[in-house]
Amino acid sequence: MSQRPVTLRDVAEAAGLHISTVSRVLSPETRGLVNEKTAQRIDAIIAELGYEPNRVARGLKTRRSMTVGVLINDLTNPVFPYVVRGIEDTLAKSGYTPLVANTDGDLDRQRRGFDALASRQVDGFILSTALREDPLVEEILDKGIPLALVVRNVDNHRAAAVTSDERLGTRLAVEHLVELGHGAIACVSGPEHISTGAARRAGFEEVMAARGLRVAEGLVRPTTGFTIKEGQRVMNELLDGGPPFTAVVAGNDMLAIGCIDALKARGLRCPEDVSIIGFNDMYMAGRLTPPLTTLHVPYYDLGAYAADLFLDQLAGRPPREITVVQSLIVRESTAPPPVRPAAKRPKRAG
Repeated sequence: MSQRPVTLRDVAEAAGLHISTVSRVLSPETRGLVNEKTAQRIDAIIAELGYEPNRVARGLKTRRSMTVGVLINDLTNPVFPYVVRGIEDTLAKSGYTPLVANTDGDLDRQRRGFDALASRQVDGFILSTALREDPLVEEILDKGIPLALVVRNVDNHRAAAVTSDERLGTRLAVEHLVELGHGAIACVSGPEHISTGAARRAGFEEVMAARGLRVAEGLVRPTTGFTIKEGQRVMNELLDGGPPFTAVVAGNDMLAIGCIDALKARGLRCPEDVSIIGFNDMYMAGRLTPPLTTLHVPYYDLGAYAADLFLDQLAGRPPREITVVQSLIVRESTAPPPVRPAAKRPKRAG
């Protein structure tokens, strides 16, 4: 004979509490009404007994689907699975399930993904796709739909959002290179219409100015995306027509990989000829050749905080922003500059 399922009453009896108290703990809207130590004890008993709430019945009772629409810019980017996992793990504690759609940075695809998730009666959205000026974000907010942004933010700061401290990360990158002896530093910043790209460029220029270092014209280059291909393209432009430089701050690790690939294609070495720093510290960064110096961004934490901000919205709390600190991971792609950087560099084959 199969064992009967554990019920909410079983949990309440094991905790020595009224069933209504246990029910409050299970709902993000009412959990705050219960003492946190008591709530944590109930969580432990739920885990021990293996209690699984009836999501369908609960959804009918609250008129909620217990699902959250999550729009991700690029699931092939190695950092975004960590964001999604942080969202998923945190939502699960409150009985919610994420429904994920990938946009590939395409606005039409983003619209279709949003409409498809909305048709499934999701209770709100978490977006990693926001542009600095984003009509979809404005539409969601104007409709009063619960929303949290993750990784990126919008310029008007209307939405709840969790991002990393891009200016701090850029400062750590530039100061590391300066301490190694670099002065001619280029910046491959990322797309200007996205908050991360714009902030990393602004941070680079601010830190260079604060250090009294001149940024030669042409050494700050935005890209159309955070991709290896764009890193290759922009590094080739720098090598073909820009002033001499001995180091590059790249807007993310994918751009940094593209920069290193372009150097290798010219017969140049990293870091002997040009040092490269990335952003994100994606999981294979330490396995590259050379292992990549980069800024570590705790993307799982960003996802977890975004889920918390979303649950705050469901509970009627005002939107707030969270900024997560980056840390510099020094590996082998940065070194002191060559004694005399080449004024002219090898042209591309063909």
